[in-house]
Amino acid sequence: MTRAVRLALTLLMVGMCAAAAPRTASAQFGQPMTPAEQMLAQRYPDQWAALTPEQRERVLQNYRRWQQMSPEQRNAVRQNYEQFRSLPPDERARVLEGLHQWRSLPPARREQLREQYMRFRQLPPDQRNQMIQRYQRFQQLPLAQREQLMRNYQRWQMMTPEQRHEARRHWSQRKNHPPPP
Repeated sequence: MTRAVRLALTLLMVGMCAAAAPRTASAQFGQPMTPAEQMLAQRYPDQWAALTPEQRERVLQNYRRWQQMSPEQRNAVRQNYEQFRSLPPDERARVLEGLHQWRSLPPARREQLREQYMRFRQLPPDQRNQMIQRYQRFQQLPLAQREQLMRNYQRWQMMTPEQRHEARRHWSQRKNHPPPP
């Protein structure tokens, strides 16, 4: 998931939090509410009453995160939220489904994906574009071919460095010397 999409979804959560602000003087879980949170709570009493205790705690957590952001971070989140809102409904649904899948991943897997994404972002622009183009070509392949490529990739991952070297050598020889007619 891209940083922009994550930020858009963060703002979406903050926006939902603001619309369902707390009215009670203390939270059901965690830290007691600050005066600012109590003031926010009084703005939307009906929405707050409709939330479960877990949802109320989540609202407070999101509000606290929002309060800790710098003005630049808040502005970036707002911009991404507006971009998210401008998406067609089916695309918004796809983004939200991606968020649900992301949240269902184990924390270790999410961290691994974050690291891979950061490595991707650090690539020179031409290499990033090349990877994007390869992915787009992969997406255009028929399903059976994509599945075969994924199986081949899994086999490649299981090979030792020596086996990979030998496979590269064999493939190079086949590429340079096509079979006779």
